[in-house]
Amino acid sequence: MPLVCVCSPKGGVGKTTLAANLAYTLARAGSKVLAIDFDVQNALRLHFGVPLSDGRGFVAKSADASDWGQSILTTGGNIFVLPYGEVTEEQRITFENNLTHDANFLTRGLHSVLNYPGLVIVADFPPGPGPALKAMSALADLHLVVLLADTASLSLLPQIENDKMIGGALNHRAGHYFVLNQSDSRRNISRDVTAFMQQRLGDKLLGVVNRDESVAEANASQQSVFEFSPVSSAAFDIEIISKRIAALLNITVGDGEMHAPLR
Repeated sequence: MPLVCVCSPKGGVGKTTLAANLAYTLARAGSKVLAIDFDVQNALRLHFGVPLSDGRGFVAKSADASDWGQSILTTGGNIFVLPYGEVTEEQRITFENNLTHDANFLTRGLHSVLNYPGLVIVADFPPGPGPALKAMSALADLHLVVLLADTASLSLLPQIENDKMIGGALNHRAGHYFVLNQSDSRRNISRDVTAFMQQRLGDKLLGVVNRDESVAEANASQQSVFEFSPVSSAAFDIEIISKRIAALLNITVGDGEMHAPLR
């Protein structure tokens, strides 16, 4: 049950879009994938065709310590989604308090999926050191930190390298790695930051995703970039990152065919 956390110290880096497309490419390779949204914006579901009007999610049910697997939505193929859901401010605060004060809260909620054979979990987190990201550090197999090819992201790099993002190590298993998103070879700053990150991070940088309008257009049509433009540069870049994650976590590639529903 490999569990990959997609996170970032700042917002606006394309983290949720990258998480969704990683889920798609892992599923295309044959893995059964569960995408979990820990962000109150509840946007991850939209990348998988879940209607905007569908407010179902696991956070509203978490107060009674119920099995979150009951809130999983099927999207077709090998991908399943566990949305955050539309919740009240009181429900959000209760959820975050449980994450902060109950060490076993995540394990109980995810009990039905944590040991599901062959399942790959891709979890998307809100920017910064939120309670969900801190609570997940003990369960996750790998953390993927998404940064932009700009000076703002560059200034935050020491925070992550020195384990200051959540006040300790992000990951206690395979460790944390980086993805540099929206690198633009037409801009001097972007080129310079990309070159610096590649030199500074070495093998810890799993890949660079080039700026590609196909990504925004795919988002607008609620499609993955692989469905919208499979030969685009972004699709190529994300597929390379996915393969590197699979190699790090020994994810066995399946036959690419549809399998039985998760539940």
